[in-house]
Amino acid sequence: MRGTKWSFAPLTPDRWGDFTALFGAKGACAGCWCTWPRLTAAEFRERGATGRRATIQRVVKAGAPPGLLAYAGDRAVGWVALAPRHIYRRLVTSRVLAPVDEKAVWSVPCFFVAREARGRGLTVALLKAACAWAAANGARIVEGYPNDAHQRMAPAFAWFGLASAYRAAGFREVARRSPTRPIMRRAVRPARVGATRG
Repeated sequence: MRGTKWSFAPLTPDRWGDFTALFGAKGACAGCWCTWPRLTAAEFRERGATGRRATIQRVVKAGAPPGLLAYAGDRAVGWVALAPRHIYRRLVTSRVLAPVDEKAVWSVPCFFVAREARGRGLTVALLKAACAWAAANGARIVEGYPNDAHQRMAPAFAWFGLASAYRAAGFREVARRSPTRPIMRRAVRPARVGATRG
């Protein structure tokens, strides 16, 4: 995959098959199906992997894309979740990731990158694509919650993203309530009224 040119597209119903192929039978990380940020702890446990898959499928069918897929050719090889912050119920109840202020922000809570596409800069590219998508949909600030641990992490534990990738994508730290979990932001310029949404 070295030298691959990525393309990016929102997860719409017609791309559901690409999403499930990327996440695999296990739903990416331990059957999460990218629902951890959207559900309470009790809901997450109760629904199990099958229920979580159904949950994210309902979100997709409802028409508001829950994130972007990255493609190498016609194959999905990466994922970034993003939405207005209030969508993510885990953030609402988190002390470490509580709101910095009252500004309206879009949040990037997690990533998933196929094994063969890791180490190629795709996370940074996904972040930049997420900022462009958020801006096209009216956002002024995009916020993330990366891990800033100083030891090497296994990919399975890096789904929040790494602070170094956020910095490379133009984000800056605005708060830190935990030694390893900064809150980082990037200001974006909203699209003009009437502009086409990606």
